[in-house]
Amino acid sequence: MRSDGRPWLGIDLGGTKIEIAALGADGRFLLRERCATPQGDYRATLQAIRALVRRAEASLGATGLPIGMGMPGSLSPVTGRVRNANSTVLNGQPLLQDLRALLGRPLRLENDANCLALSEATDGAGAGAEVVFAAILGTGVGAGVAVRGQVLCGRNGVAGEWGHNPLPLATPEELARPACWCGRAGCIETWLSGPGLARDHAHASGQQLAAAAVVAASRAGDAVAQASVARYAERLARALAGVINLLDPDVIVLGGGMSNVKELYEQVPRLWAPHVFSDSVRTVLRPALHGDSSGVRGAAWLGAQVD
Repeated sequence: MRSDGRPWLGIDLGGTKIEIAALGADGRFLLRERCATPQGDYRATLQAIRALVRRAEASLGATGLPIGMGMPGSLSPVTGRVRNANSTVLNGQPLLQDLRALLGRPLRLENDANCLALSEATDGAGAGAEVVFAAILGTGVGAGVAVRGQVLCGRNGVAGEWGHNPLPLATPEELARPACWCGRAGCIETWLSGPGLARDHAHASGQQLAAAAVVAASRAGDAVAQASVARYAERLARALAGVINLLDPDVIVLGGGMSNVKELYEQVPRLWAPHVFSDSVRTVLRPALHGDSSGVRGAAWLGAQVD
């Protein structure tokens, strides 16, 4: 809590929805509200954020509250503009400068996976851990790192940008497909996102099913769906083993829709062991304690750090 005792606001800017929340002194939500993200319209997105802030402050009876915000992509340390966002309308835009001018106050802006990492390291599945790696496995794949309860941004502002590395130890078939929106091929995101699982299952079965339906079919005993989920788990294990070899985190936290696949928490640690350069692996794999609330909670914790 800030010394002035005021709550702080967090905003989670996503490709389909924008959410605002306020946290009180005990870390509980004082309010939450969502609206649809204007598609393909940067200026309308800014106005939607301003409207959410105005309504939140009217409800709280306060103005000028500190704000933290999570977004897809990151800010270039050279230009200060958004880059690498799969919500491509944001790319190249001076989002931080525009929001500060529009809202008339300081504001801290971070990658949405960094917000997940901060939330879970503060009072979530990684609370008390020295190093937390938090991966979003949703429509896309991203990750963030928290060290001693603080976001690690890195010299180039890309710490945790895991989803656009190549899938480790890829087979010839994996190397041959699929193309990624970023212009590369074989990115971790193309395999470990929800659409990635759906695409891989369609390739194997000819069935067009969403990721949740593939998981449901697997649990119902469909052998082809079970094989698709098993391939997903094995690829996730390879990808996270690389993280352990490089970062050696205490806790790996999963968020996003695929984090709800409970089978992963038993299968993946068993599968990653042969790929980790150690005689034992004590890193633990956990689902985000705060679920889909973690991103906006992490954004609000950022707000607590705004001067």
